[in-house]
Amino acid sequence: MKNNRNKKKYPLEISYSKKNKTLAILFSKKEQCKLSAEYLRISSPSAEVQTHNPRTRIFVPGKKYVDISNIEKVGNYAIRIIFNDGHDTGIYTWDYLYDLCSEFKKNWETYINGLEKLNLSRELG
Repeated sequence: MKNNRNKKKYPLEISYSKKNKTLAILFSKKEQCKLSAEYLRISSPSAEVQTHNPRTRIFVPGKKYVDISNIEKVGNYAIRIIFNDGHDTGIYTWDYLYDLCSEFKKNWETYINGLEKLNLSRELG
């Protein structure tokens, strides 16, 4: 998925598969992606996961089996995702979701490498 910063991206359709634990986002006929509940949870835009320093990242372990309990629309610009681990403070704007799709490979590698460096795991416990 190309990252086109000149144009705002609005999803045409968003659907969640409880079976696969994936959020499918259709931005256009050519731009669509599926994001796992785990990836969305560890990428939450909330203060719990993001820090005030853009160079510092919090690596959230033990979220491999997290699920989405509910998704609420926030105005015409975002959704709020409620996870089954109680996390519910992240507001995912359309632009942020588009970036999560566009940057998935890089973000996921950073996450996995960060967990390994800190001797943490995606598994619970």
